[in-house]
Amino acid sequence: MGDLLLTVNDYRRAARAALAPQAYDYFRSGADAQTTLRANLRAFARWSLYYRVLVDVSAPRLATTLLGEPLAMPILVAPTAYQKLAHPDGELATARAAAAANTVYVVSTLATTSLEDIARAAPAGPRWFQLYVHRDRGLTRALVERAHAAGYRALVLTVDTPRLGRRLADERNHFALPPGLTMANLTADAAGASTAVDAGSALAHFFAARHDASLGWRDVEWLRSIAPLPLVVKGVIRADDAARAVEAGAAAVIVSNHGGRQLDGAPATLTALPPIVEALRGRAEVLVDGGVRWGTDVLKALALGARAVLVGRPILWGLAVGGEAGVAAVLGILRDELERAMALAGCPDLDAIDASLVRPSE
Repeated sequence: MGDLLLTVNDYRRAARAALAPQAYDYFRSGADAQTTLRANLRAFARWSLYYRVLVDVSAPRLATTLLGEPLAMPILVAPTAYQKLAHPDGELATARAAAAANTVYVVSTLATTSLEDIARAAPAGPRWFQLYVHRDRGLTRALVERAHAAGYRALVLTVDTPRLGRRLADERNHFALPPGLTMANLTADAAGASTAVDAGSALAHFFAARHDASLGWRDVEWLRSIAPLPLVVKGVIRADDAARAVEAGAAAVIVSNHGGRQLDGAPATLTALPPIVEALRGRAEVLVDGGVRWGTDVLKALALGARAVLVGRPILWGLAVGGEAGVAAVLGILRDELERAMALAGCPDLDAIDASLVRPSE
């Protein structure tokens, strides 16, 4: 890692050189024509920052709380699968870097390290567990119980994947986990994702065979009843769905289109955010992911009503380039950029960030 790695985009370029082509394609690609993937990135440019002046910003404060837990900043680590494709330490490195930054790491069901080993790697770090609901409800219940026993502090239910979006790069690459890597939380049930297939993506075949496409609102209520953890619903882009999630017991919702990897043509998450904030009116915390690459992006999302943002691909780029140190560097870049943006916008703390700071760009 050299002095020229100053931005998230610098890390992306360095990661492309460091990663095997199949792994880079898996991490970077979106669904079909990648319209939504591009929209997530472009949405931030549609807002301008109307900064305040003559405000004492000599000591900007980024501390916040989520689900009642104090955090150092409103930037969280999103759940991303297969992190050992990026670095041998995989999720362990990410957990340690997030814990050092005192922010939440949302661990994926499809991690290449078990949720228990991740918890042991950074026992003091705040962790949430992201859940896919399987047809085997016994397996689903066991995952919830394991996460609770290992000290995870919230359950993040992903609801935008009744089936896997078509990622053309993975189809063309016949994407499969290389020998030696497994979905460690699923043990023997995950063997198929490591087996090359004659056509398409092994992950897509695995997903279609085991994940429950019948998942409905009653299942959300069932999960709430069995999970002794706050429930966060991830993958919402409609205000009515967000309201229904809260009625079903969600303590928070994540406005997300899965990083543009599911339904191509879905709106950018920043565009979907304000109507959801308006509909919930403080009844639950609202987070957003998708396309965050700069501290000013974080500031705009907060101004539009998000409590915090989650970042996924930037973490993977840092992991690929430098392991734990690379993840820490990316989190540090985003934190420093947010702090600078807040100071320049006349916001001494997060409470000073409101909708008056942003207006549609001309």
